[in-house]
Amino acid sequence: MKIIYWIFTGLLIALMLMSAVTSFIPNPDGEAMMKQIGYPYSVLHLLAVAKVLGAIALLVPGFPRLKEWAYAGFTFDLIGAIYAFLIVGTPVVSVAFMFIGLIFVFGSYYYYHKLLSVKKA
Repeated sequence: MKIIYWIFTGLLIALMLMSAVTSFIPNPDGEAMMKQIGYPYSVLHLLAVAKVLGAIALLVPGFPRLKEWAYAGFTFDLIGAIYAFLIVGTPVVSVAFMFIGLIFVFGSYYYYHKLLSVKKA
């Protein structure tokens, strides 16, 4: 169970950190993407900081409430991104990796709670 938890969590953290790193680097594609969905480019920096903090929250032992907030934040980030892209007519295939990100979030969250219940028992 721990191995499955860490697989989901590792993939989730890798996805979020890759997204964060590319948001900190000036990128004309990122600027065009944000313009397409109607958000200012500066929002990417805010989201990047939140993703780094969320990844740290999942890695640091303890702090269960902080982990819950990190999971919620990743979920809102991915659902918001999916919605923003689909509403402007982006094909579903182009946002498929975001759905995969949601699978990582839910898998990590599910196994996190399974591990907590085993610890309590």
